[in-house]
Amino acid sequence: MKIKAKLKGDIVKVKALAKHDMTTYNQAEKKTGDRNNANFITHISASINGKVIFDASTSQFLSKNPIFKFQFKAGDVKKGDKLEMTWVDKKGNTKTDAGKVK
Repeated sequence: MKIKAKLKGDIVKVKALAKHDMTTYNQAEKKTGDRNNANFITHISASINGKVIFDASTSQFLSKNPIFKFQFKAGDVKKGDKLEMTWVDKKGNTKTDAGKVK
């Protein structure tokens, strides 16, 4: 995952690229003949300083390598803090990456 987080005033703007093939049920059925081979991100979350700041359940309708953009009030967040993002896919695979607030 590529994560960019920028602090401007009291707002942190985040942009993250989650690399994943995002195979839908229809694509899996065409490719293998079995809809059960579908695999896509089902959940993604972000936290900073132990506090969850973004949490979403997703479906097969996201594009391949989806980009997530969100912002939040900085509160006690400062430049250099580590923002961690984790996604889970339909097959149970997880990926966690971190980026620093700039």
